[in-house]
Amino acid sequence: MPRRAFLRVAAFAAAAAPIVSEATMAHAKLASQSMGVLPPDAVIINANENPLGPCKAACEAITKILPLGGRYDRMGELDALTKEYAAAHGLKPENIAFYAGSSEPLHYTTLAFTSPSRSLVMADPSYESAAAAAKISKAPVHKIALTPTYAHDVKKMIAADPQAGLIYIVNPNNPTGTITPREEILWALENKPAGSILLVDEAYIHLSDEQHVLDQVAAGKDIIVLRTFSKIYGMAGIRCGVAIARPDLLEKLTPYYQNAMPVTALAAARASLADKELIPTRKKWIADSRVETLAFLKANGFKPIGTSVSNCFMIDTGRPAHGVIAGMQKEKVYIGRIWPVWPNAVRISVGSPEDMAKFRVAFKKVMDSPAVASAADAHPGPVGLSRSKFLS
Repeated sequence: MPRRAFLRVAAFAAAAAPIVSEATMAHAKLASQSMGVLPPDAVIINANENPLGPCKAACEAITKILPLGGRYDRMGELDALTKEYAAAHGLKPENIAFYAGSSEPLHYTTLAFTSPSRSLVMADPSYESAAAAAKISKAPVHKIALTPTYAHDVKKMIAADPQAGLIYIVNPNNPTGTITPREEILWALENKPAGSILLVDEAYIHLSDEQHVLDQVAAGKDIIVLRTFSKIYGMAGIRCGVAIARPDLLEKLTPYYQNAMPVTALAAARASLADKELIPTRKKWIADSRVETLAFLKANGFKPIGTSVSNCFMIDTGRPAHGVIAGMQKEKVYIGRIWPVWPNAVRISVGSPEDMAKFRVAFKKVMDSPAVASAADAHPGPVGLSRSKFLS
């Protein structure tokens, strides 16, 4: 088989491997606990979803285009969305590639730029999807602990491997909701190993006041930025994400796979972009709910980790977190998963004010009850958190 054909077949085979996303990890966690359909009065704050859902204009756009759902995009919706998105962000249409969510381009970028000789460098804890994709490309994975302020430690990340293929920064970070300052990201971009690509995942950027790095794409740098309509736009179940980069970098993702974009997602995304009040209004709504809950936790002696500016945060429970998760489920409150490096910490997604009120009551009840595990199950770990034999 000619080398080019072989590589294309290999790319398709790799792309056929399951894509790990926030949804799949949340569902896998529930399935591992032998759970079926959640009760109708459940508080679901385990997958960083936006309970507001799509905005009114997006819902109306979906309804309008539904009769055309039997066709692929014959209305030019993708072309229109691409041009509108580029214009709104000071970019050219050739810098934009839309996918059914941002998990796809994250997966394909990892496959495209890592290999057994080109590693993935990422923070720990951070979003796990890239590491899952790196297993498919058989790439080494270097996980670098967060700084004492829970930012990405870009100096150590850049120094981790002179042969790194991909350096992955999530900003704000998932699961901590914490920020890595723009100047640190720019330093990483300028000092990364030759030939490597900086992948900046800005899925949660709209929830913060932090500056983005899209201007580095416009400047032609070795960077790919990911965005999604799942978070502040409330379209997690509709699927629309975007990879933003130089055309030659985006082209390296195309040998893998790109499904046709759902016409409903395209219409909803266009309507959402046109709603100029959506981002500031929802950003405040989520922030108010987050701030109120974090204030309650601190007032009651609990230990949130870092300063979240996102729709999720972490709490050091001081005990094996599996027991806390199980206790919360008994109260019909479903919280996030555990990262192995911090087995005593849980991630909480920010829900509606009503959701968070129920969370606060349930969490205090669970934490006031005796810990299930013995003292031998936990001992001091990094950055003041506990380690445990219980790993997710």
